[in-house]
Amino acid sequence: MSHGAGLVRTTCSSSGGALGPGAGAAQPGASPLEGLLDPGYPRTHAALLKVAQMVTLLIAFICVRSSLWTDYSAYSYFEVVTICDLIMILAFYLVHLFRFYRVLTCISWPLSELLHYLIGTLLLLIASIVAASKSYNQSGLVAGAIFGFVATFLCMASMWLSYKVSCVTQSTVTVGTG
Repeated sequence: MSHGAGLVRTTCSSSGGALGPGAGAAQPGASPLEGLLDPGYPRTHAALLKVAQMVTLLIAFICVRSSLWTDYSAYSYFEVVTICDLIMILAFYLVHLFRFYRVLTCISWPLSELLHYLIGTLLLLIASIVAASKSYNQSGLVAGAIFGFVATFLCMASMWLSYKVSCVTQSTVTVGTG
């Protein structure tokens, strides 16, 4: 049963500093490549959240890596997910820090970051659940799973604070001539 065509819009929030590629643009009259490094970005809420995510993912990886494994497939999956997520968050941090979004305009940076957070957070949640269920009360594995859940929460918070997703129903308007 269809209720009409739908339109989904995603917009970056600009609260708390330069969160998106459009935020923190150069001043009027300045060249677009002036000052490749954004000195204010590391102090924004988005940057601090990314750093917190990277630290918790690194701690989760180290906890699991240094423990005795009881289930090879569960913890190798957890390691792959945490490291891949950490690398992608670092990549987006560097994109915003060095303002690569000004140079690489062929990529929709807000959309690619949103997709990364959606997919990465889901995979991290699954990996943390599997790691917690297979830990068998070994302290390093339990700590890794807990830090995985904390990183999952931080990724969801970053998505929630950075993006506004609204569904709008499109209506067809007919204009009469006469």
